[in-house]
Order: sequence, then structure tokens, then C-alpha cells
Amino acid sequence: MMNVKHINAVCRAAKSLLHSHFGIDVEPMKPRADQFAVPSSDISVVLGVTGQLSGQIICSVTSDTAKNIVGLMMGGMEITTMDEIGWSAIREFGNWVAGSTATELSKEDCVIDVTPPVVNEGASNFRGTNLFITVPFESQIGLIDIHISLYEKAS
Repeated sequence: MMNVKHINAVCRAAKSLLHSHFGIDVEPMKPRADQFAVPSSDISVVLGVTGQLSGQIICSVTSDTAKNIVGLMMGGMEITTMDEIGWSAIREFGNWVAGSTATELSKEDCVIDVTPPVVNEGASNFRGTNLFITVPFESQIGLIDIHISLYEKAS
């Protein structure tokens, strides 16, 4: 079973990251449980979690939201197409989410490592054997869905 304090830590990390890096204030919307299949939007960043917790964190956005994120990362540029620099920026955004999450989880006395991000392009479904909790964040740059599946390792 997932621990609500771990889900809340991921939410605090995402909210803090969006505020500190982009100046965007967001509030998580109503979470939902997705049993075994997580719907992905146009672009998703997949982060594996190891250490005291095991699982995945998936950040899923539309193409327009991804371009807005990349544009903000590039100092406010307007991005019309995703090139290799844009894909690299989206991977880095995933790294920021991972780093912020690791920091927030450490405040809960939980130490994790995060695998390098993998970016999925194209709407799809991620299928797994564990439950995912999806927390949508509505913002002025677009909807950001954070899919969380984190479980404590058996001692």
C-alpha cells in the first residue's frame, strides 16, 4: 500500500519546483487512482525510484504544455517545435522533479535514488502491476499530470 506522506511529498516537490523555477503558483487538483494502467498525454517523463522506496513517478503533459515548460527553461522563449534541445530540457525538467522529490522525501526520513529520466513521445498507456495515484496540477502553462507509484521495500 502506498503511504500518503510519500504522495504528499511528491506533490510538495512539484508545487515548489514550479514556483521556484518558473514563478508559477499551482495547487494539486483532486487525485485519482489508476489501477495498473496510467493514461499518458503527448509527452511523459518517466522516473524510476529505488532505495527505501521502489516505483515510478511519471510527469505527463500535452505538447503545448511541454513547449511552455521548455520556453520558460530557455528564459521565456516561444517554442514552436520540439528539437533535441527541447527534448533535453524536458529530460532536465524530469531531473528537477526527481531532485525536488528526493529532498522532500528526505524530510520524511526516506532516502531514495532516481534513475535517469526516459521521455515517452505520443499518447499511450503505461501498464504496471502496482496502483498509480494521479495528481493533476492545473497551471497557466497547462495541465501537468503526476502519476505516482511508490512502495516501501520490505525489510
